[in-house]
Amino acid sequence: DLMVLDEGVIEGRKVFANIVKYIRMGASSNFGNMFSVLGASAFLPFLPMAPIQVLTNNLLYDFSQVPIPADAVDVEQVARPRPWNIAEIRRFILFIGPISSLFDYSTFFVMLWVFNCWDPSHASLFQTGWFVESLMTQTLVIHVIRTNKIPFLQSRASLPLLLTTLSIMAFGAWLPYSPLSSALALTHLPHLYWPILAATLLGYVGLTQVIKVWLLSKHWI
Repeated sequence: DLMVLDEGVIEGRKVFANIVKYIRMGASSNFGNMFSVLGASAFLPFLPMAPIQVLTNNLLYDFSQVPIPADAVDVEQVARPRPWNIAEIRRFILFIGPISSLFDYSTFFVMLWVFNCWDPSHASLFQTGWFVESLMTQTLVIHVIRTNKIPFLQSRASLPLLLTTLSIMAFGAWLPYSPLSSALALTHLPHLYWPILAATLLGYVGLTQVIKVWLLSKHWI
């Protein structure tokens, strides 16, 4: 049956689309984190995030991407062959990556000026605030990057990807209050932190979607 070939081609295009998703997510996220770490290290009297926290953050973020190979793919992404285009990947990284740094710096401002974390004795509070914000923004933005449509409304991820996103975000919020907090050098966050974080997440997702739509309108990605 020649339809087997048709199904194989479609499946191959789905695999390719999910590979591109993963590269976009990982590369843009790391590019943005590089600017955040470099900038914070230039003016902070302590490490912006402890090594154990960096490792934990990366581990949880990587775990949130495990279901990507089985993620749902939009019909438009498999309707025709998509050639490998490194220029598109480069533009995506250069425009989307720094957005995460912008909201990282807004979190730095909040932790330093609202919660008075300039004193090195408050380093753990600063690090915890950025740890949670960094983990949640990276995990949530997966759903914006995975589709050219409006996430959650016009295009929804597969159930496993949705579940890992919710699980990792909930786990990240729980860690500062968990028995593991002392081992990870995390501390309790002020109540005011959480509504500020919610506004940060909303702003980050919204701005990333706007920039993505603009790049699509220019046929740059």
